[in-house]
Amino acid sequence: MKRRDFLKNTSLTGVGLAVGSSLTSCKDKTTDEKASVIPANKNTTPIALPIVIATWNFKNATAKAGQILQAGGNILDALEQGCMVEEADIKNESVGKGGRPDRDGNVTLDACIMNKDGNCGAVVYMQNITHAISVARKVMEDTPHVMLAGKGAENFAVSTGMKREDLLTESTRRQWKEWLVEAKYKPIINIENHDTIGMLAMDENGDISGACTTSGLAYKMGGRVGDSPIIGSGLFVDNEVGGCVATGMGEEVVKTVGSFLVVELMRQGKSPQEACKEAINRIVNKPNSNYKNFQVGYVAINKQGETGSFSIHEGFSMAKYQDGKNDNLKSEFVVKSKA
Repeated sequence: MKRRDFLKNTSLTGVGLAVGSSLTSCKDKTTDEKASVIPANKNTTPIALPIVIATWNFKNATAKAGQILQAGGNILDALEQGCMVEEADIKNESVGKGGRPDRDGNVTLDACIMNKDGNCGAVVYMQNITHAISVARKVMEDTPHVMLAGKGAENFAVSTGMKREDLLTESTRRQWKEWLVEAKYKPIINIENHDTIGMLAMDENGDISGACTTSGLAYKMGGRVGDSPIIGSGLFVDNEVGGCVATGMGEEVVKTVGSFLVVELMRQGKSPQEACKEAINRIVNKPNSNYKNFQVGYVAINKQGETGSFSIHEGFSMAKYQDGKNDNLKSEFVVKSKA
């Protein structure tokens, strides 16, 4: 059942009558209006749309999403298919099939998606389904819920026609067995903290949406869920202001509600770059912060089409597709790597 059908069939008739006229008047004011996306200085050249940005050097993903938008495609299709590129790439051991497992040898996936209207869907601790981002989108569009977990998410995915498969590859199985010999987990900055593809897109109308998908921290405890599928932590979009996605040590992002924080800082007038930097500083400056031992990075876009990124440690980057160009941009950072 579609979300809208579910809501239609619930006992909200009285409420609907009470607020119907106000909702209708709001809709009338916005019908057929399109966003004008230009820099604050109106004497400069309008910003070229669409724009797609992503965490890390996921240029194949931004290229796919950008090309779909450039051809006039739907923004959610672009985000989903862009993320699917990485989910299907077994050489990318931080997301989808071939992702590194938890300490019990199970590959568990988290993902979320959020559209311009604030609707969202997520899956957490899902196994045996490669394209977690697709399941998250179906949660958003085809159920009355925001989040499904574990076996429930897996069964829902199968009910929509997706196939179960073993997500461990020969490479990740071998690495896991080698880790078992040492039986001691220590994050490796920019490798095992490099656990997420987060994407944001602005279409030709100036509307913003986002998506995030990951296999999470390598060799985590069974059942662990990080920031990536949590709306407001790993991803947040406010179409009046902008959007942000996070990557790295998810526990630290959750503790500061990182992506929501970045968007709220942009609402207060900070640029995406300034907002990302401030959000990183909130983590670094926490009492007893152990920030030298983990990585967190943010990428963000505002309603004017400006983008920014910032991280704790050197090595983070942002992939960006705009005006037919697909670049990888190094991020500013707090801590320089030791020589």
